[in-house]
Amino acid sequence: MIFDAYTPLILLVFVASLLIQGYLSRTYTKWGRVANPRGMTGADVARMMLDANGLQNVPVQMVPGNLSDHYDPGQKTVNLSESNFRVASVAAMAVAAHEVGHAIQDKSHMPALVLRGKMALPLSLGMNLAPWLFMAGIFLHLSGLMWVGVFFFGFAMLFHLITLPVEFDASRRALAFLNERGLSGSPEAQGGARNVLTAAALTYVAGFAMALLQFMQMLGFANRSDD
Repeated sequence: MIFDAYTPLILLVFVASLLIQGYLSRTYTKWGRVANPRGMTGADVARMMLDANGLQNVPVQMVPGNLSDHYDPGQKTVNLSESNFRVASVAAMAVAAHEVGHAIQDKSHMPALVLRGKMALPLSLGMNLAPWLFMAGIFLHLSGLMWVGVFFFGFAMLFHLITLPVEFDASRRALAFLNERGLSGSPEAQGGARNVLTAAALTYVAGFAMALLQFMQMLGFANRSDD
């Protein structure tokens, strides 16, 4: 591990990330136990929102796992974890509407979503390789190899950056639909749905902050090695 001025900040963000994950878990659990006013499961909400936006051809599927909910732009499917697919809770309603928000983004060809989709596979490979290339460059005293690692990690950091507006926009669309259709019902349920989506958004913010600090750390070390 490289110890420098960025190390304390990285450790601080790491601890913050753990706290955010705990907050997300508590928030999701809390509102996962509260029935939404309309008694609609996550699958019901997703189907309603898809149909309202001309996406009748997009299926809603149940997938294994906890909080494994996602929209698959390749298969054009909204995938909900069992707890959100079957349960009529405030949390399930919010998560389902958020994932449909991504389907609507896909329909409108949102530039950030399109770019993220094109970057996903190569950048996931780059992110996995970057630390190894960087460390190999240090031990082998090959600055060129270090810079390749920095380059790959820099693009991976951009992936985190692009993810932020995509996720924020999907949550905005979700909350707007729930409120417009009266699915949120009471102010308490509206606040619960907002809290669930805000907690999830914070995990993406923490992910970007961590990637940025790690990139700056690698960049600083590579610059010093060239001196």
